[in-house]
Amino acid sequence: MAERQAAGKSAPGDEYPGERFGMPSSGAGSAAGVLRRLGALMIDWLMSVVIALTVLGGDTHQARVQYLAIAIFAVEVWLLTALTGFTVGKRLLGLRVARLDGKPVGFSRAFIRTVLFLLVVPPLVMDADLRGLHDRAANTIVIRI
Repeated sequence: MAERQAAGKSAPGDEYPGERFGMPSSGAGSAAGVLRRLGALMIDWLMSVVIALTVLGGDTHQARVQYLAIAIFAVEVWLLTALTGFTVGKRLLGLRVARLDGKPVGFSRAFIRTVLFLLVVPPLVMDADLRGLHDRAANTIVIRI
């Protein structure tokens, strides 16, 4: 323990999210907090619902709107994460999905992440680095930009 403290590290158990991946404790490149991630999710979901309502031309049948909104949401999350690492909500709130090895997320990892995300439970099961099961399966982490 004395060696860790001498090297400028905190005592065991005091690590911050992302430390074991060499990420800073705060600011750009640090692991994103839960509230900001939830805010990005809400923006993406509301945008999907508005698009679904627009596409349906005023048809407000709840089931049709919700199914179309889920489809739009899934496509948005998959494609934008694969191509840019951002969804609209993440970009607005200064977040990005990044692979731990620094490479682009890509279509296959983004697909795995999106499918697990849509199952709802995997994102709720987080580790000490604030990575849900969907991020662990895709070897990604959500960071601040």
